Amino acid sequence: MTEQTQQASPEHVEYVLRMGDNALILGQRVSEWCGHAPVLEEDMALANMALDLIGQARMLLTHAGRLEGRGRDEDGLAFQRNEPHFRNLTLCELPNDDFARTMVRNYLFSAFMVLLWERLLQSRDAELAAIAGKSIKEARYHVRHAGEWVLRLGDGTAESHARTQRALDYLWPYTAEIFADTPADAVAEDARVGPAWSTLEQDWMAMVVPVLEAATLSLPARTPFRSHGKVGRHSEHMGHLLAEMQYMQRVYPGANW
Repeated sequence: MTEQTQQASPEHVEYVLRMGDNALILGQRVSEWCGHAPVLEEDMALANMALDLIGQARMLLTHAGRLEGRGRDEDGLAFQRNEPHFRNLTLCELPNDDFARTMVRNYLFSAFMVLLWERLLQSRDAELAAIAGKSIKEARYHVRHAGEWVLRLGDGTAESHARTQRALDYLWPYTAEIFADTPADAVAEDARVGPAWSTLEQDWMAMVVPVLEAATLSLPARTPFRSHGKVGRHSEHMGHLLAEMQYMQRVYPGANW
């Protein structure tokens, strides 16, 4: 066991686990487009982005397991936890619905991850900094790809604009959870593991709002609504997602192939 693993606090573990869960659950959602995207090029692009996210999840969950020191590997954390033990944003677990909602969700989330990965390059957690160095390249592609589609759909036909505005109206309230502080944020920032996510809100708004405006979309007003996936209180959609994702491991525990 390394010195870092011995000294890892529960909040440090949760900070890394939250990121791994986001990548895992969103990767599962994006993978649902495989074979169903509107054109072959997008079918391939979304499948590759899902693989990027799953790759990030593997690195982050492996690291979280080592920090935790309880012998749980990436598979144990992905397939042997129940719904309340996942720490992903509710935004990541919401159903894809149509192509516009997927692109808007991918854009809002990827924009945040670009900012977070940039800050994590300076993390005192050397493994997390190394993961950031690899993942930021993928996140930059993801946000560029999704942003181009948001512009194309929002400033396109009346139908595509209406669908994109509807997607933004649905998803926007869930973005408030991204920036809601938890004890893990405070500990991670004090230990220089990573920033409190609330400190990235201003930069995130400066990044996404001009693109949404260029797409002729109206920014929804903030409301008192808050989702709480980061603390294990998930939407009704999470259980269905896990039932599909974890099926083989639950039915055949420890199976190898």
